[in-house]
Amino acid sequence: MGNIFGRFLRVSTFGESHGPALGVVIDGLPAGLFLDPALIQRDLDRRRPGQSPFASPRKEPDTVEILSGLTKSGQTNGSSLALLIRNQGARSSDYAPLADKFRPGHADYTYFKKYGLTPQPGGGRASGRETAGRVAAGAVARSLLTQLTQGALTVQAGAAAIGPIKAQKRDFEFAETDPLRFLDPALAQAAQDFVSVAMAEGDSVGATVEVQALGVPGGLGEPVFDKLEALLGGAYFSIGAVRGVEFGEGLRLAQGLGSQANDPMGPDGPMGDLHGGVLGGISTGQPLVARLFVRPTPSIRKPQKTVDLIGQPVEITIGGRHDPCLAPRLAPVAEAMTLLVLADCYLAPMARLG
Repeated sequence: MGNIFGRFLRVSTFGESHGPALGVVIDGLPAGLFLDPALIQRDLDRRRPGQSPFASPRKEPDTVEILSGLTKSGQTNGSSLALLIRNQGARSSDYAPLADKFRPGHADYTYFKKYGLTPQPGGGRASGRETAGRVAAGAVARSLLTQLTQGALTVQAGAAAIGPIKAQKRDFEFAETDPLRFLDPALAQAAQDFVSVAMAEGDSVGATVEVQALGVPGGLGEPVFDKLEALLGGAYFSIGAVRGVEFGEGLRLAQGLGSQANDPMGPDGPMGDLHGGVLGGISTGQPLVARLFVRPTPSIRKPQKTVDLIGQPVEITIGGRHDPCLAPRLAPVAEAMTLLVLADCYLAPMARLG
């Protein structure tokens, strides 16, 4: 399995949804980085389940334990940084009726075809709970970038759309207080109402998560195959529910004219940001803007047609505890993957920033 991410800042996540613990090992951190465990916990708390009616009610404290890599004074010592998050709220009995059946929209079938594994409780390694290790690593990358840039580089994410409800305004401060992490205060109630109706019908809702990185210097990314948007795109598509990614006004530009798609240039670079902060695979110094198109949660209470392990058709209803909309908990994961890519670019031996 591809459990290792990054070139110069390398993270290796481990653990399953219903195993004893999850975690991450981070290599490539420079020695002397001050690391506050409370900042790692803050980001884990933002991803943690059970915090609103629009999140899985599974109760997990997601308390981070730092096993290695820090001095007594709280500085990285140059060795591997190991972070552990213990599972405490797993309820494997919920999955007993599905042990020999493939859940539509899940990785059960493809894991069976590739590894011969029968459906695992909670999805095992394919569960969204695997992202806890990513968020912990992203928090470390955030601390690294904050210290390298004196706080100039920031990354934030929120829901730009919940189902058909599209935000007309971007208010990231409001999004941190909203149970769906929706970006538009004026339409937040409409978004909640839409999800509530789907929940009452045993269904789930898709979403669009927008990531903005401010203070990104020009010069990050490498032509030809390590373009910044290629690195970020691979990071975003590694998040299980992400089915599409665009940078800037990418999809709209595909429907327009060249005369409408180029930002005018000035002495300080592009005078707009239609391309989301990247040209030629290299950051321009403008805000980095990406949107992730997130599928509805496949675990729903509505009856679904499937087959069992020997190919016999059956109908199933999925019980247990699941998110009716993935956006509020996926946004911190999108931030984490952005931070890991940017930190990796900063640590590249030939990085030239301007």
